[in-house]
Amino acid sequence: MTSPLAPQASAVRDFNRFYTRIIGVLDEGMVRTPFSLTDGRVIYELAQRPATEVPALRRELALDPGYLSRILSRFAADGLVERSQSPVDARRQVITLTEAGRAAYDLLNERTQTEIESLLTRLSGTDRERLVEAMRTIRSLLGEAVPPRAYLLRPVGPGDLGWVVHRHGVRYAEEYGWDITFEALVARIVAEYVDGRDPRREQAWIAELDGAPVGCVFCVRRDDAVAQLRLLLVEPEARGLGIGSRLVDECLRFARRAGYREIMLWTNDVLADARRIYEKAGFELREQAPHHSFGHDLVEQTWWRQL
Repeated sequence: MTSPLAPQASAVRDFNRFYTRIIGVLDEGMVRTPFSLTDGRVIYELAQRPATEVPALRRELALDPGYLSRILSRFAADGLVERSQSPVDARRQVITLTEAGRAAYDLLNERTQTEIESLLTRLSGTDRERLVEAMRTIRSLLGEAVPPRAYLLRPVGPGDLGWVVHRHGVRYAEEYGWDITFEALVARIVAEYVDGRDPRREQAWIAELDGAPVGCVFCVRRDDAVAQLRLLLVEPEARGLGIGSRLVDECLRFARRAGYREIMLWTNDVLADARRIYEKAGFELREQAPHHSFGHDLVEQTWWRQL
């Protein structure tokens, strides 16, 4: 009797064959080196710490003890690793990469990075984001605890304002079909911020993830008593990490310190994710009205909260 899981199992096996072919591990030598895929895994794990006990290495890689022993013996003969006794338990061996082993790791790491980047350049920015998120989902569903990703908030710096305009234009075109008049509006807002900024009462922040900008928000003066939150954006690959709420909270804290009594923002009702962030932060809807902007019929909304 055919298992009801047979079609799904076949799909997983097909994907495994496809992916190993794509990343080149079935070529002669891993990424054009003398090392097999398993060799590369062993070298990578050894490079993550100054010294590794053999039992720990075996558990990490889930390798047969005899198979791992043969790999390590070959590496030792080639001058890639050194063996010594564990200072804790003399019955255990400790493996350390030699200078030649470190060089082998650097070569593998560099060529793997180059090949993966070459693969990703064939995709659009949106498709790259979809691919990475799908991989993250696979890891999570199959039981691997995906480590939380740390992000950084910092004030805007050189080059950031151009990024803000560009990413708003791209993001809203891809997600909502808005035309270039929206990007022009963002450019005017950014230019006004630069031209008339009072550093004591106006500030803007960039959120970084893995060293790259993924979000922003601006706090600007509406009048002496009221601040305005503008240009909140979080890229799709960074959503779900709390970055949007963190940017809004930073804006609120700055507005209080700057002496404003209230803060407001203008948005549109189609921006449901942003609206949930504003509601969570204590903003209340005061006004809304239909309008035609950015090539679409929309409903504009004005949200306020006391500070």
